[in-house]
Amino acid sequence: MSKTTQIPFAKPTVILIGADKGGVGKTTVTRTLLDYFAANEIPHRAFDTESPKGTLKRFHPDVTDIVDVTQARDQMKIFDTINAAEVTAIDVRAGLLSDTLTALSDIGFLEGVQDGTFNFALFHILGPSIASLEEIAEISGYLTGAQHFLVKNFVNSTTFFEWDPRTYNSYFKKLSSAQELVIPKLNEIACEQVELAGVPFATFVANKKPDGADAEYSFVLRGYVRHWLNNVWAEYDRVGLADLVGKAQPARKEVEPRQPARKEEEQKVA
Repeated sequence: MSKTTQIPFAKPTVILIGADKGGVGKTTVTRTLLDYFAANEIPHRAFDTESPKGTLKRFHPDVTDIVDVTQARDQMKIFDTINAAEVTAIDVRAGLLSDTLTALSDIGFLEGVQDGTFNFALFHILGPSIASLEEIAEISGYLTGAQHFLVKNFVNSTTFFEWDPRTYNSYFKKLSSAQELVIPKLNEIACEQVELAGVPFATFVANKKPDGADAEYSFVLRGYVRHWLNNVWAEYDRVGLADLVGKAQPARKEVEPRQPARKEEEQKVA
């Protein structure tokens, strides 16, 4: 993986990943973002709002804190400590996106976005239902001055079948400034094995355990994850995510391929 030339952040960047609808893969998308930042040497931290247990923290414990985003004390942990030197990613649990945006308005953060004090982006994770589309109109009023990404996350074999062209256009044409992102479907067995391993996607591809020791993950499944993650990162490059957070676009940035592990007896010279 080639090195990139880092440029200073002009202002603090906050990225919210969420949806009011559950089961659309918010934490999965957050995990790909954290892998993307790490691969591009972008300083970052994350907050897991699935309080008190947390889900994101299981995969990225070194950069993640668990918070209750509805409480002023935990809001202070996030917004009183943001700075221009790192990206702050917030994984918002199901049902809390609207409430979280209301809180950001109440504390004056969204006003700061409008006057240019902060960079702010919302990764709005959409499901294949009309209810999910209806969230768009409800959320858009909070996003003046923000980057709005409408994310179609194919967490299973869904085809977003309820989005006929007329219905689709009636919602999406209202948001000329929003950008669409597509997160492709990851092979089910590969996804399951990453979950069992409890490591970031990039760490699984690198065949490492949470403590950094060598693992024995399937070469085939690591290949599926690598191919999928590179496709996700290509979407982030396409919409200029690195530019948004004040980072020079890398010349090359992919999860490196790894050869199958050979058994010890096969490595011996006859």
